[in-house]
Amino acid sequence: MKVLYIFAHPEPKSFNAAMKDTAIAALKGKGHEVKLSDLYAMEFNPVLKASDFTERKNPDLFNAFLEAIKASKTGAFSSDIKEEMEKVEWADLLIFQFPIYFTTMPAIMKGWIDRVLAPGFGFNPITSSAYDTGLLKGKSVMLAFTTGAPKEMYSEGGAHGDIHRHLESVTHCVFEYMGMKVLPSFIVYEASAMKQEKGTEELERYKKRISEL
Repeated sequence: MKVLYIFAHPEPKSFNAAMKDTAIAALKGKGHEVKLSDLYAMEFNPVLKASDFTERKNPDLFNAFLEAIKASKTGAFSSDIKEEMEKVEWADLLIFQFPIYFTTMPAIMKGWIDRVLAPGFGFNPITSSAYDTGLLKGKSVMLAFTTGAPKEMYSEGGAHGDIHRHLESVTHCVFEYMGMKVLPSFIVYEASAMKQEKGTEELERYKKRISEL
């Protein structure tokens, strides 16, 4: 299996970084091929802008949707976008790993989605290429993330509400919209308060989950 691991955490010595390293080692140990997009280390620019397109459909008025549709046919995306698109095309499975920021993923990762999973590449409403006919049909995707708050706060009836519902804007409205199969998320709750022993247990749990993919 070919796996693209998209990772967003600014600290290389963090628990999230340990999760990433654990997952990649487990995947390679099972014989899978892995490519890593470490967004902070890459200094990935999350801002969708006119210069993302090397040739413009309309140089006088920037319409990101129409420019992306054109670029998906001509290849006129900037080099950083094309490099990430090639990784997505190569992969059978995409794993997004991140800490929860305000009930969702960090802005740098959302920006990766905005720029890379572009109209004409991941979906195309003009040709009704969405959901069952999404352009990334046949691929699978999984979220792996940590929270600062305990599970009770991110559950139905809890102070923050069900974390799975918060993330449906991504799991359903992005990934399933593009035709991908969404696998159950891996979640580590209250990561910032964990003792070393608990952290080790969670890494072993993640290793087991990754090994079973």
